[in-house]
Amino acid sequence: MSERRILGIDPGSRYTGYGVIASDGRHSRHAGSGRICTADRPWPERLGPIFEGVRQVMRQYRPQEVAVEQVFLARNPASALKLGQARGAAICAVLASGVRVFEYAPRAVKQALVGGGGADKAQVQHMVRVILALDGELAEDQSDALAVAICHAHTQALPRGRAATWRDYRP
Repeated sequence: MSERRILGIDPGSRYTGYGVIASDGRHSRHAGSGRICTADRPWPERLGPIFEGVRQVMRQYRPQEVAVEQVFLARNPASALKLGQARGAAICAVLASGVRVFEYAPRAVKQALVGGGGADKAQVQHMVRVILALDGELAEDQSDALAVAICHAHTQALPRGRAATWRDYRP
């Protein structure tokens, strides 16, 4: 499998994290990451900077694929709605660039990186740093975005229909 550039997005109402990796499905390397900050604006005005920020990231890194974390059920319906709107703004920016979007449940991302769907944020962040050989701390939203990109790289690298379990997989 040839190397491809993957953008992971962790949408948020105050900060939208992004992480770009180059991966062949087995080995991934960090190409860039950051966050789009909208925290100082009233709510509806935050959607524009998310859209424009993601478009800028798309132009800068030119990913072939984009992975986004699915919305999880929040305790507060208003927060879930805002998160969904932020996610929609990010996805629209990607689609405007003509790139395909893949979605992953938070539990699936944790499973892919840590081996358990109930992993905490610190475990996920640690595995992101190990897999990408990164030193230092990452903002939580950056780490989550990189985790989604890594999850996508590993998920898409699996052969379809050839192996019943990982024990049966033969490259």
